[in-house]
Amino acid sequence: MKHYQSATAVIATLLTLAALAGYSFTNAQQSESASVVDQRPSFTQGEATSNITQLYNWSGSNPRTANIATVKSSDGTQWTVPAKTNFQTIKAADLYNEASGFTPAGTADVELDAVPVIDAGGKEVFTAYVFGDNYFEFHVNGKLLAVDAIPMTPFNSSIIRFKASRPFTIGIMGVDWEERLGLGFEKFRGADFHQGDAGLVAVIKNSAGDTIAITDQSWKAQTFYTAPLKSKSELVLKNGIRDSSAANTGDIADGSSYYAAHWPVPENWSAPRFDDSRWPFASTFTNEFVGVDNKPAYTNFTDIFDNEVANAQFIWSSNLVHDNLVLLRKTVDK
Repeated sequence: MKHYQSATAVIATLLTLAALAGYSFTNAQQSESASVVDQRPSFTQGEATSNITQLYNWSGSNPRTANIATVKSSDGTQWTVPAKTNFQTIKAADLYNEASGFTPAGTADVELDAVPVIDAGGKEVFTAYVFGDNYFEFHVNGKLLAVDAIPMTPFNSSIIRFKASRPFTIGIMGVDWEERLGLGFEKFRGADFHQGDAGLVAVIKNSAGDTIAITDQSWKAQTFYTAPLKSKSELVLKNGIRDSSAANTGDIADGSSYYAAHWPVPENWSAPRFDDSRWPFASTFTNEFVGVDNKPAYTNFTDIFDNEVANAQFIWSSNLVHDNLVLLRKTVDK
């Protein structure tokens, strides 16, 4: 009986300390049967101010500067925000890019044969068309093939041509960039703490021009960086879903003390043998919800993205606003 009382006292003390720290075991808890799926996050609080590095600066319309920085969590882990990237590596070819001056009026003005073909292992040539809000890195069978040429603005779209053999696995890292580093906020239309949204759409064609894959609800999607959170209890972990739908999505007068949740990106996450069976399926979003009607990088190519026969959908994890680093996977076997 004394042992039982002692254990009970210890558990009560732990729960009290957790509550004082603002963490809810009722909401964000990890069961023994789902220790990997419902992995507890590492939380940071406040804006990242260490190792700020500029990746890209755009001074044209809708000017933005894309920076990265590091922030340390309460458990001592150091995180790069909004994400560790391979931005300095090979850039995807432009489908539309105001910054480079390549602004075709439509698909007919794009010379596909001028785009180099990257070897991903195989003999069949495929073409991927990608529009990401904001940034993406494109993998095939665990190999990084190309990265987005623009981390934040201006909004652009890309082409990646590659050789592979079916079946092959596509892995895309999507990043919704931020200006309040480590908090998930942007500066937008006079608001210092604005919550932007994300989204990614892709179409894969074979050498004959037939569409063999589109982004839709059959993809897997998992978030690895969620912010802003007013309190840690706004995050709910259940059956692999990292749900932040309880968090407010409006502009904030002062979000400088808000929290962010981080999870380590697994090694070989884009490899064919990586087990994504317990990841959630992707959520889909309409063009209107994402807001692409004023972005020629998308609207000039609706024959690709909004084709009547194969209409690609914008996908992301369950929260388009708060999930800032999302991994997407799909195996193409037809």
